[in-house]
Amino acid sequence: METGLSGKGVLVTGGSGGIGAACARAFAAEGARVAVHYHRGEGRARDVAASLGGAPALQADLTDELEVDRLFDEARAVLGRIDVCAAVAGVWPSEDLPVWQLPLERWEQTLRQNLTSSFLTARAFLRELERNGHGSLVLVGSTAGIVGEAGHADYAAAKSAVLGGLLLSLKNEVVRIAPSARVNAVAPGWTESPMTRGHVDPDAVRRVSRTMALRKVAQPDDVAALVLVLASDELSGHVTGQVV
Repeated sequence: METGLSGKGVLVTGGSGGIGAACARAFAAEGARVAVHYHRGEGRARDVAASLGGAPALQADLTDELEVDRLFDEARAVLGRIDVCAAVAGVWPSEDLPVWQLPLERWEQTLRQNLTSSFLTARAFLRELERNGHGSLVLVGSTAGIVGEAGHADYAAAKSAVLGGLLLSLKNEVVRIAPSARVNAVAPGWTESPMTRGHVDPDAVRRVSRTMALRKVAQPDDVAALVLVLASDELSGHVTGQVV
């Protein structure tokens, strides 16, 4: 099926991670021109970029607004224009801490790494929309933001804000500068990736999938396929403000 993504400029944040790398590959397979963002995973990001035929790998700390602005400037310079942004970057703190043991420092850091980074990424992309007049933003949240996650209230709260107030405000605001631009989100459940390595062994899968319709965890390619569909004007041109 034609996605209409061929030739589009696509920035994938968190491109050194499992889902981000899968998104970068999926867009490149459709003929898009992809820029792969990373924060600390330079080696993995450069491997992903090389596998795409020498795509640019761009470093930035997405919690720093000046670095986010620089990232988008660099991506625009190498891509020509940014038509699509897949905002995949995020951090899941591995230590299980209930709220009564949760330090304020971790709470604030987790919100900054997941919510503030999504805000800054979205803000920079909307500024691209002012230049281009059209585009598509896909945010990546988590089912933790919908049903909560014991031991990770900080992460669940951040992702809930991304999927709720931020997404719904963005889809109403974006039309002020680009009437047919769209903003949507994907909320993966457990997904095998470097961030969850060691947490999805067979026993863990049986435990966490007890209430799932599909008794398995997702692969990064499963999530990337939905990101691609939502980014495509051909497949989702009348879809905005939705969480899959």
